[in-house]
Amino acid sequence: MTGTGIRLTAPAPGWAIDADVVVVGSGVAGLTAALRCTAAGLRTVVVTKARLDDGSTRWAQGGIAAALGDGDTPEQHLADTLVAGAGLCDEEAVRTLVTEGPAAVHRLIGTGAHFDTSAAGELQLTREGGHHRRRIAHAGGDATGAEISRALVGAVRDAALRTVENALVLDLLTDEHGRTSGVTLHVMGEGQHDGVGAVRAPAVILATGGMGQVFSATTNPAVSTGDGVALALRAGAEVSDLEFVQFHPTVLFLGSGAEGQQPLVSEAVRGEGAHLVDADGVRFMLGQHELAELAPRDIVAKAIMRRMREQGATHMYLDARHFGAAMWETRFPTILAACRAHGIDPVTEPVPVAPAAHYASGGVRTDLRGRTTVPGLYACGEVACTGVHGANRLASNSLLEGLVFAERIAADIAEGGTSEGGAAEGGAGDSTAEPAAVPAEPAVPAEPAGTAPLPLIAPEARATIQRIMSEGAGVLRSADSLGTAAAALETVHEQARQAQDQDGSGSGSGKPAVPGVESWETSNLLCVARVLVAAALEREETRGCHWREDRPERDDTDWARHLVISLTPDRRPVLRRTATAAFPPVRQGAGPHTPPSPAIPPHADAPREP
Repeated sequence: MTGTGIRLTAPAPGWAIDADVVVVGSGVAGLTAALRCTAAGLRTVVVTKARLDDGSTRWAQGGIAAALGDGDTPEQHLADTLVAGAGLCDEEAVRTLVTEGPAAVHRLIGTGAHFDTSAAGELQLTREGGHHRRRIAHAGGDATGAEISRALVGAVRDAALRTVENALVLDLLTDEHGRTSGVTLHVMGEGQHDGVGAVRAPAVILATGGMGQVFSATTNPAVSTGDGVALALRAGAEVSDLEFVQFHPTVLFLGSGAEGQQPLVSEAVRGEGAHLVDADGVRFMLGQHELAELAPRDIVAKAIMRRMREQGATHMYLDARHFGAAMWETRFPTILAACRAHGIDPVTEPVPVAPAAHYASGGVRTDLRGRTTVPGLYACGEVACTGVHGANRLASNSLLEGLVFAERIAADIAEGGTSEGGAAEGGAGDSTAEPAAVPAEPAVPAEPAGTAPLPLIAPEARATIQRIMSEGAGVLRSADSLGTAAAALETVHEQARQAQDQDGSGSGSGKPAVPGVESWETSNLLCVARVLVAAALEREETRGCHWREDRPERDDTDWARHLVISLTPDRRPVLRRTATAAFPPVRQGAGPHTPPSPAIPPHADAPREP
């Protein structure tokens, strides 16, 4: 049995629908997986937290990286990815990505996505940080994600694929053998069903995106509250490398007190020749790296933070006045509009920028077919940790990873990856037929013995969690700052536990928290925050996008390693360090109720609590 027995406090499901596959999330990864599963004849249901096009994919500006241009090769793309990953990429996973990537992009084009082309009809390609070649395909200038989302949503509509929008997924359902049997979810006042229900399916694909909302300032949309990672942890799955949070170097600076989603100023702006300068107009990236402003994101973010600290400044500037109005209006219309909406005109003045939380390089551990350590549970996109990104994601590899591994997951499920006998009984039915709604009582498995409701965290604690994380676990970290953050997060958790013991509910501020979307989201944020901080405190070095001020050097002798994390039934994170830099194999059935995975050899560091 892999489950921890931990579940969110929620009403019992009042309805259920049957499927072969349930996909949680509607970005490039989720919709690609859903379309491929449907094409294979599997009854597929997509569950998404907002509308189909409201996920992180829509906000992707720069583009999608693949070896599509003359003179470029997958080997060159692989080399750039390995350098950016700072010694922790899984080379087999990266090779899979860059080899299968070009064909996956062409299939996306076949789905209906329109990328920018030259007068001759060839793809227009640009460069971004860490790339030595022009290999970034883009759409609408700087609206690549919006175009990809439009195309995939249109394909889903055309396929009459069953969708449940405005639905927050709560927990994984498992059978008596610990195998996946579906999910519980809450529909937020819209759609065919209201309240808590369930989708029963032997295969669940997590494509829930990131966790940027755990920080005060992020490029992520409001829906990115780490729901997938938190669900996986509660289900007993292993996660890895959560300490590697990528902070995008150039986010529009809206003031020191700005919170929530901040406008991104795409790396493609630097790819087209914009310069990073300080208040005196000095280009401080020259001499920092051979690629200057196009160095990998971790190097640029650290250089910005160092310059800010040296000068006592709150931000730096991105100068692209030399582009001229025509280029801004045609190549970067979305960014131009966002800047002007905040009173800044990039055509005539430098753009104030500062790093903000952007992308989680770690996530739910998967193998090359997207399988997690819980049988029947898959993950792809930002919520997953495939080994591709290592310690720092190479720019524009994220959309490509979502495409490639979503297709691999669909192929695995279609080939019978969810059980020895293949897909669910009766699974190869009409792909456009809607699963029937049935009463929940005889259909939804009972909660396993020992189920422990998670103390709910009141919505007002959300800002507290974000402040703790930004102050203690942001771009600049140290043992002191992380220790303070860990203690503060533990206080929030302990207050909730004590309140639950007293009256059956919990909160981070002494007020009762009641089951609902905001308290469930805040509980998920606290869960991923505690695990992230535990991992960041454990990794006593600076590597990739993880920067420890008290440990400023990279330590390949002791720390060319991965951290693998799971939750115990009493909600404590347990960390295991791998013996080598190799991304450990994924063994289904691993977890707190099973013997340690063979991925952690006997001579590796023993499991221990932070």
